[in-house]
Amino acid sequence: MQFFSSDFKLGILGGGQLGKMMLYETRKWDIQTKVMDASEEAPCKIACNEFVQGSLMDFDTVHDFGKDVDVLTIEIENVNVDALEKLEHEGVQVYPPTKTLRTIQNKGVQKLFYTDHDIPTAPFTRFAYTSEIKDSIRNGGLSLPFVWKSAQFGYDGQGVKVVRKIEDLKDLPNVECIAEKMIDFKNELAVVVARNTKGEVKTYPVVEMEFHPEANQVEYVICPARIDDTVAKKAQEIALKVSEHMKHVGLLAVEMFQTKDDRILVNESAPRPHNSGHYSIEAAYTNQFEQHIRAILGLPLGKTDSKVAGIMVNLVGAEGHTGEVVYENMEKILGMDGVTPHIYGKKQTRPFRKMGHVTIVDENMARAREVAQQVKETIKVISK
Repeated sequence: MQFFSSDFKLGILGGGQLGKMMLYETRKWDIQTKVMDASEEAPCKIACNEFVQGSLMDFDTVHDFGKDVDVLTIEIENVNVDALEKLEHEGVQVYPPTKTLRTIQNKGVQKLFYTDHDIPTAPFTRFAYTSEIKDSIRNGGLSLPFVWKSAQFGYDGQGVKVVRKIEDLKDLPNVECIAEKMIDFKNELAVVVARNTKGEVKTYPVVEMEFHPEANQVEYVICPARIDDTVAKKAQEIALKVSEHMKHVGLLAVEMFQTKDDRILVNESAPRPHNSGHYSIEAAYTNQFEQHIRAILGLPLGKTDSKVAGIMVNLVGAEGHTGEVVYENMEKILGMDGVTPHIYGKKQTRPFRKMGHVTIVDENMARAREVAQQVKETIKVISK
């Protein structure tokens, strides 16, 4: 099949920043794209050949959207999988396959998948409703503290809460969920695995994530992770095992905990380009977005090594600011060596909303980390 400068059409469900960065690559290769998002102001709108406004969760809307594309991919998991399954049966190539998506879409199903395939993960209990948790605590079936996660529709730290006392349950939605044992970890790591339609597989280097204490959001992604080689090797092996059993096509980002005694436990996976791979745009030979396109089109996978140390800083809306966005001190960070900002194109800011990211590259990791700190303290995402 001829993908470049041809009638071939790639469909993308979701029009957010991940889709926008995927479109940098399709434009580089002159691949036609059709994107759907619920928002009239989706970041993807400016860069695709065809934009459709519609609900990603509505069966008919998703089915109609996918009927005239050759390959269909996603940039968000919250999509109507039944519609994707029908499209698959009708001959549209859907990547990741719906089977992979079904497993990952529900956190309870995803956790069972790990235990069924001997993939190390934190102990957990599934509940049909949050309201059942109190009884379980009273009966001694569950002990505090634990991490509550809604089974579906969580993202960017939403749908996750640390429960230290029974009162912490009162504001949580009464939905299907899991209660996961709190892990005393020393590092949060991630490995992005790429798998193409022909079964070729490559992993990116292990990255380390530093989180915001309140928002439960990644503040820094550091590549390579500052960990022992044996731990890095173990993390990559486990990520490959997840990939092999998931049978995904495209990218799979596997988030993990490194425990105090250097065990690796899988936290969760995402079958698409991921925040933990953004550093690769400036730091790697093949960035994650190009790699995803290569994988779903069955093209040879690119080299995953880093050229230099890379650190990514998330730009999120400042607390106390809601409304039209203003990026303060942009000139100052652009004056720093090795600093590249990426602005996602969301016109409205609100506290902790992901509005962009900044990549810092340097031959010297310690220096890159210092500059990342300066960037974090300098740029402010505020409202008018």
